[in-house]
Amino acid sequence: MSKRLKKDLQIMIEEKLGHLFFGEKQKDLRLLMLRPIDLIEFSEFAGTNADDILTWVGKTLSRSFMEKFFTKKDWTSESFLTRKEVFLGVLESMELMGYGEFNTLFKKDHLLISVNEPLAIEEKENIMAKNLCLIYLGLFSGALETLKFDLEGEEIECVLLGSEKCVYKFSVIGGEFDNSIVDPEPSEEAVSDFLSTL
Repeated sequence: MSKRLKKDLQIMIEEKLGHLFFGEKQKDLRLLMLRPIDLIEFSEFAGTNADDILTWVGKTLSRSFMEKFFTKKDWTSESFLTRKEVFLGVLESMELMGYGEFNTLFKKDHLLISVNEPLAIEEKENIMAKNLCLIYLGLFSGALETLKFDLEGEEIECVLLGSEKCVYKFSVIGGEFDNSIVDPEPSEEAVSDFLSTL
């Protein structure tokens, strides 16, 4: 990640207003501090069959984040490699905010994102914590859509269902990724290491 982006991602405190900001105040990206249980209670308020609403909340948060840092950016004019690097930077910033540790793998027709220590793990005994996974799906989807990746995502493994990590798969719609962003086939040792993160 560039030094400039790392500088922008520093969290500042505005003590008078009691707000947290990313980077300089003119970015005006206030951070809403919520515990996992607060998000779960919001999910209950949204009601049953609220999957689309919760995914939309994640997408809205993600798009807002992207718009604050990349004002009116036309991503269609950027290379696939640049858009991939920006997405990895977005995930890094989410790690700094405490969303967990992320590993990504770009294959020819899909993207895998594994999340170690997701927020849901703190509420593992609460079945409503599954709604946190929908917010994650929305966060990833919103960033990828903003970067003009045409993908359809789903969660394929979950810590709440016995897995060690949550894993999200985003399949390319009607095509494949450009070769410039496909990760090279790893060695057998690297495959074993990566599979242990899933």
